[in-house]
Amino acid sequence: MSLRDYLGLVQQNKYAYSVSLLIAFFLMSKLFVLISQKVILRLAKKTRTDIDDLLVRKTNKPISLILLLIGIRLALFPLWLNQGIVKVMEHLILSLIVIAITYIIVAVFDIFIDNWGKRVSERTNSAVDSQFIKLFHRFSRVFISIVGLLFVLPIWGIQIGPLLTSLGIAGIAIAFALQSSLANIFGGASILLDKSIKVGDKIKLDNETMGTVVDVGLRSTKIRTFDNELVTVPNGKLADSKILNFIQPDSSVRTVVEFGVEYGSDTSKVREVVLNTLNHLPNLLKEPEPKVLMAEMGESALRFRALFWVNQFDVKFDTKALAIENIYNALRKAGIGIPFPTRTVYMKNK
Repeated sequence: MSLRDYLGLVQQNKYAYSVSLLIAFFLMSKLFVLISQKVILRLAKKTRTDIDDLLVRKTNKPISLILLLIGIRLALFPLWLNQGIVKVMEHLILSLIVIAITYIIVAVFDIFIDNWGKRVSERTNSAVDSQFIKLFHRFSRVFISIVGLLFVLPIWGIQIGPLLTSLGIAGIAIAFALQSSLANIFGGASILLDKSIKVGDKIKLDNETMGTVVDVGLRSTKIRTFDNELVTVPNGKLADSKILNFIQPDSSVRTVVEFGVEYGSDTSKVREVVLNTLNHLPNLLKEPEPKVLMAEMGESALRFRALFWVNQFDVKFDTKALAIENIYNALRKAGIGIPFPTRTVYMKNK
């Protein structure tokens, strides 16, 4: 039997024709997966970038599924089935095709976003960039999924025009109701874009809020205080606040110790003794070099300020406490007096 005779026989039998068509598309889908994995993927591995490798791995099976669904859709045409069943099947198949295409678009966007985020993170070496990439992933997936849903609804006879109009009106009402939440979301996005803070930074917002940033979320930022208390600050408020960051632009920080000596002390000797004490402190930075400055001639003492830099904020308070103790002991050992606050009162008898 020749191929022409076989095709003629198949066309006379609608069931054989549908089955043959379905088998042909099934084999095409399997052949596509085989070629993409054995040939295209092997060629993609020879390129400098891994984007093409990821594209082949992520899209070959969804495309194979689309081919199979198209085969099922075409195989239904010759069959004399109940029109209601045929319509439901066609709607279901077309919906699955749209879902598969949406999945492919999401996968492609994820690959390009990850590749772009990887290059940005390597260039800036910032954890904030990674958090912004995750936020960008979420928004892109939600947006593409909504667009895919808008293509699925007309398949089932749902008109999206009136739906979009009603959603627009409802969206305005929801926007007013969720105004503070939207402000927090946009505030979180602005914080990530400005890179004003990141996880691990030591920050101060006011006299009551100071600590380590443990999480920068979409709606709020969590700060663990030095007393191990967790403070949650809405991003909308945080974006409008004055933030004192102790870590940026680098982790070094200046420390100031104020002290006083009695009148009549040799100021040059005071500076020499205190500078020698500062130079023996742990975690001290040589640049900028420590300084001892005479600040004022107070009511009962000559006021001095010792300024020095330590390599990181975490050791600032311990180093300052050690500096105060060592300065006191050094001044006492050098015979330089540290006066008590005194006040002289003159009494006049009438």
